[in-house]
Amino acid sequence: MSETENSKIQSDDASSSRSEIDRLPIDEHIEEVQENGKKVPKKGIYLLPNLFTMAALFSGFYAIIAAMNSNYEAAAIAIFVAMLLDGLDGRVARMTNTQSAFGAELDSLSDMVSFGVAPGLVVFTWGLAPLGRWGWAAAFIYIACAAIRLARFNTQIDTADKRYFTGLASPAAAALIAGLVWVCHNYGIEKEAVPLALSIITAMATVLAGLLMVTNVPYHSFKGIDFHGRVPFIVFLAIPLIFAIIVVDPAVVLMVIFSVYALSGPFQWLFGRRLK
Repeated sequence: MSETENSKIQSDDASSSRSEIDRLPIDEHIEEVQENGKKVPKKGIYLLPNLFTMAALFSGFYAIIAAMNSNYEAAAIAIFVAMLLDGLDGRVARMTNTQSAFGAELDSLSDMVSFGVAPGLVVFTWGLAPLGRWGWAAAFIYIACAAIRLARFNTQIDTADKRYFTGLASPAAAALIAGLVWVCHNYGIEKEAVPLALSIITAMATVLAGLLMVTNVPYHSFKGIDFHGRVPFIVFLAIPLIFAIIVVDPAVVLMVIFSVYALSGPFQWLFGRRLK
């Protein structure tokens, strides 16, 4: 068989494959992007950053399943894994120049599941259910605030100061809730034996985490950190020390870190008002 005939056969196979795809009841995604000051339609989506986003979404989904099976340690860890993946997808998109409107929307929906619905259901099934309507009301307030916070973030993304978040970021709020459940679970407080006083404290913490997300209190975003530049040698030596401290008791250490971060916003806001 000649090379010309072989190429023709391959071309016919490719055309046949495209026609099979065209017959599927799924439309091709077309997105307008800016190129040289003009809007140009582009087909398809970027694979790499959206893989991280989908993995974060799966982690949030797994946290819900784990909580339904009373595996609260796995549920909390899954939420923290979702946080890590959520932080990576945006950086990967910027590093590889694969940002897109589709990716931004998918990321926001993933955040709603992983840092809104999942923490709310995890904390409700663990410690808020005994409070009855007050318990599910507290969980709903948290979830509703997460939705409002994400909607506000999406509408202000082009005008907001990149150095700061307006209100507590939803991953940090989720870390507070997941960390609380994880710490209590590790200290032997199972959902069947949660004291009423602890349920009330948990409900208050859940509502507080939700309200912090919708305040106008500024929080450092740490987006100004330059991962491409050089740092002093002692800074690099601090990295294994931080990992070692976290490994000693991940639940407590992570809970403390995110609690301090959550409180840093209101303290800085109050301190700034006093200076004025």
